[in-house]
Amino acid sequence: MKRTAIVFLLCLGLATGCALFTSRNTVTVWPVPADEALGPDVRLTVNGQPVPVLACRVSAMPFNQVWPGYQRPLDQTELAGFACWDMKGTVNVEIESQRAVQSVIVRPASLGIRPAIKGNRIAFSLVRPSPLIVEINGKHHALHLFASAPEKEAPAISAPGLRYFGPGVHRPGKMELKSNESVYIAGGAVVYGSIQASNATNLHITGRGVLDVSQAERGKGGGAIRLSGCSDVTVEGLVLRDPDVWCLSVFGCNRLAISNVKLVGLWRYNADGIDICNSQDVTVRDCFVRSYDDALVVKGLKSAYDKRPVRKVHFSRCVLWCDWGRAMEIGAETCAPEIADVAFKDCDVVRTTDIAMDIQHGDRAAIHDIRFENIRVEIDATNPRPRLQKTPGEIYPGNDQETHCPALMVLVIFKTFYSKDDTRGTIRNVLFKNIDVISPLRPPSSFRGFDADHGVDGVTIENLRFNGQPVGATAEARLTLGKHVQNVRFAESAR
Repeated sequence: MKRTAIVFLLCLGLATGCALFTSRNTVTVWPVPADEALGPDVRLTVNGQPVPVLACRVSAMPFNQVWPGYQRPLDQTELAGFACWDMKGTVNVEIESQRAVQSVIVRPASLGIRPAIKGNRIAFSLVRPSPLIVEINGKHHALHLFASAPEKEAPAISAPGLRYFGPGVHRPGKMELKSNESVYIAGGAVVYGSIQASNATNLHITGRGVLDVSQAERGKGGGAIRLSGCSDVTVEGLVLRDPDVWCLSVFGCNRLAISNVKLVGLWRYNADGIDICNSQDVTVRDCFVRSYDDALVVKGLKSAYDKRPVRKVHFSRCVLWCDWGRAMEIGAETCAPEIADVAFKDCDVVRTTDIAMDIQHGDRAAIHDIRFENIRVEIDATNPRPRLQKTPGEIYPGNDQETHCPALMVLVIFKTFYSKDDTRGTIRNVLFKNIDVISPLRPPSSFRGFDADHGVDGVTIENLRFNGQPVGATAEARLTLGKHVQNVRFAESAR
């Protein structure tokens, strides 16, 4: 082995604090179908195995518009890359950039990865499966890496009720599932289409491949996955790319488990990530969402399901990048008798432009017993300010060097542009616990009720920290308390 290579590998081990890989560590990768576009500017290996990098289109600037009848222009977007593999044990990741490397950041910061850099080569160890982002020379044209635990058991091709998509390109268009049906998209498969189901039960949508909605006009695809009135559903492992509207949306459903799903390439108007509406007993865990609009959302919609409460919706261990709106939100539509037992836990917000955590309450629901716990929020020193585009052809007036700082925590009750109910609701018993902000900026927060009968009551902020330093008062936290807000308290406890 050449001396330079030995030095590079030693630097890798020292930089990450991890042992180099052994023969016990395994990596599974899949080939790219012919004619699939590859991501720009990088070559990737994991434990020495080449891993193909696919292309995805993402937002390049926080410039939004209430959709007036045309698609978002491509000059507001850019190409980025993503790659997937399964892994067991610590693995070594090496990236060769075709661009000169001035800086590299690996997010989320909670992984503690400090890459070794030698010329245009970047290397680091990854000790467990996780989604992560590698930013070379800044956030543009980022590399999204999706490392998963080994797949437990793929279904047999001949299994009853199974639509199986093996490696290669498939174009089924919109697929409608019935009860006891499943879709499996294997690693190395790219399926151009979308999946929908109504009033169905016992559904499984799984695999390691890509479900791509890029060929659907706005409103024609229904997002990547749309479920209405369904129960006992599993969604696991897939990459969802370029939806025409909300990406993964759930309406009036029960008993759903969504895990290890990666949402990337969301750039079109209203490209929300995961929307849970008027549903109960839903878990979303170990997912990655890079959305253009809001990332993880709980809603109550004026629909056939608006008499159904939202209960027991739990998000955990998710990594979020929101290019326009809010990272974790309840609202703005809250047409439901109740929204309760909603939790966001152990999540990383690597970027957001507007708000990290909020309840935007515009309708009648009694919202109570909400938890934001073990949340880590990263904010750069400079950020472009989100703006609304007023006319077609208008050029985004901002730039990456603006010192915009997104808000951290917002609770507000008011009549919104989206309100459908005649009366407003209430917000009760909200916990923000173990909230860590990593930033040279101090983000603002605000709480505000609607009137004496429709207010915010009972908010606990426990172990809020800015860059590791505890924050225990409203002024320190840059928290503004508006009218009709009571019983807000700061607390510290053992973490």
